[in-house]
Amino acid sequence: MAIIRFRPEIWSANLLVALRKALVFAGPGIVNRDYEGEIAEAGDTVRITSISDPTIGTYVPNQTTITPEELTDAQRTLVVDQAKYFAFKVDDVDARQARGNVIPEAISRAAYKLADVVDQYVAGLYTGVATANALGTISVAAGTPTDAYDKVLVPLKVKLDEANVPTADRYVVVPPWLHGRLLLDGRFIKLNESGDNGQALRNGMVGRAAGFDILVSNNCINVTGDDYIVQAGTPMAISFAEQINKTEAYRPEGGFSDAIKGLALYGAKLVRPEAIATAAASQT
Repeated sequence: MAIIRFRPEIWSANLLVALRKALVFAGPGIVNRDYEGEIAEAGDTVRITSISDPTIGTYVPNQTTITPEELTDAQRTLVVDQAKYFAFKVDDVDARQARGNVIPEAISRAAYKLADVVDQYVAGLYTGVATANALGTISVAAGTPTDAYDKVLVPLKVKLDEANVPTADRYVVVPPWLHGRLLLDGRFIKLNESGDNGQALRNGMVGRAAGFDILVSNNCINVTGDDYIVQAGTPMAISFAEQINKTEAYRPEGGFSDAIKGLALYGAKLVRPEAIATAAASQT
């Protein structure tokens, strides 16, 4: 479809740039890329092996006969099986008549939309959470400012503690409405008050509370009605790998236009289901 809005009667050189939500779930601090190098070199599958814990026994001098046990192993598979693309063109006539810089903004917007699809894909991995770490539905009352902290963040923290998840680098991703409730609680430390200016570069991060870096995202899964998944964990839980991410410009046959196409080939796996905890926070 031609860009019919860019005609000589439109004189503004400033494009109206679309609003963008913060992309969080596939970003640093939420996922790890431990196996990406192996996938990028060859193949689209990594088999991740884990071994069972040795049994600890009591030793009695001159009595105990030690027999080594055979450890068992298990495998998880990370597959790069997601392929997404975009492609668009701008006619030479439209480009000539447009005063704004159309193509760079269109490329930027397309790349963002592609990243947004990836972010939503990773957000959907919460369904693999260990059963013991799924809190179910929790009502957060608008008239009780402490609910978000006491009924959501603290129980998520306890679940991770009980699963022996390290306290370092813990995060929790909340929907915007729950972030608004947290702002009413004095225990929530806003990012600009934390004194950690380096974290300001982390997309979606808004503060700290209950031992978590708090991130806000519109990609939190809406399970039903006003219930949204709040996910807490550490980067060790989800592995992400990207094999191809490219953008190419070309001149299509059969016309006079510049075209751009982009491709992303990626995959993600919840490799440690016990290292995340979830709750379905419900607005009440």
